Amino acid sequence: MSVKLSDYKLELPTNLLALYPAINRDESRLMVIDREKQSITHKTFKDLIDYFEDGDVLVVNDTKVFPARLYGNKEKTGADIEVFLLRELNPESHLWDVLVDPARKIRVGNKLYFGEGELVAEVIDNTTNRGRTIRFLWDGEQEEFYRLINSLGETPLPKLINKRRKTEPEDKERFQTIFAKNVGAVAVPTAGLHFTKQLVKRLEIKGVDIEAITLHVGLGTFRSVDVEDLTKHKTDSENFGILEPAVKRVNEALDTKKRVCAVGASVVRALESSVSANNRLKTANGWTDKFIFAPYEFKIPNAMITNFHLPESTLLMTACAFGGYDLVMEAYHMAIKEEYRFFTYGDAMLII
Repeated sequence: MSVKLSDYKLELPTNLLALYPAINRDESRLMVIDREKQSITHKTFKDLIDYFEDGDVLVVNDTKVFPARLYGNKEKTGADIEVFLLRELNPESHLWDVLVDPARKIRVGNKLYFGEGELVAEVIDNTTNRGRTIRFLWDGEQEEFYRLINSLGETPLPKLINKRRKTEPEDKERFQTIFAKNVGAVAVPTAGLHFTKQLVKRLEIKGVDIEAITLHVGLGTFRSVDVEDLTKHKTDSENFGILEPAVKRVNEALDTKKRVCAVGASVVRALESSVSANNRLKTANGWTDKFIFAPYEFKIPNAMITNFHLPESTLLMTACAFGGYDLVMEAYHMAIKEEYRFFTYGDAMLII
């Protein structure tokens, strides 16, 4: 089976990397892959409604992206620095896990200044070559601290997009799904970007349930795989939670042979990380470092919506595990030929 990194190589022309989303979210293109018929169909995202009926469930990720990219200066030298907030380690003492740039200049003991100096942090540990633990020197209200982060931080568009264009004010809203509620992600769950309130309403009128779970997408999503043998690749842990109402509805749908559609690879990971002994969903609150690649037997979702991902990415591997390696790779070759848009702001695929 496809456990080699080189099995996921594709020649992706750079002009297919979407720098901006579709003007209307639900007018992205949608490629529909039917595993039973072994067919590939071209649609528009709003046509999604034709593939679901009363009693089916769509499971979405309600994580909310925070403006994780901070620009500041080093004390004494005033050198420009970039600090990317990965996760809060301790809210009381304002300890954060971060990535820094340029890494060689940022050492333990350095003080970093943001804005007009309203926010100051001290570097207290090295975690990896670019990773640091920093403590914000803050003794005000917690809410005021988060407000400052919100006003000083920039929407954390992927570097691959930022290399080609600057982050714009519109990204603040567009780099967020309409389901976003629980703050904690540094990357958007991209499959959810194509939904509009109107489409959700139409699905609900049809009797389709939308259930939310939370998985805070981390930067590990974009981390490249650097081992040829996929069984040796380790993914970063991400925090997730699944509550009882979603569990109940998903299990009812499975019991009545309805569709349970995971909206995005992050949802697939969360659902498959919380399976009971009788292959049903159970509540969860914790961390998952599950990495799904073929061959893999899925227990919970029987349909999946996902974006068109980069070659050799873990997200492409998960899509291939779900849709079947040959069929999904054929679809990707077709998507390149038909000039579908790839990556975060790109087009979508429905696998049924």
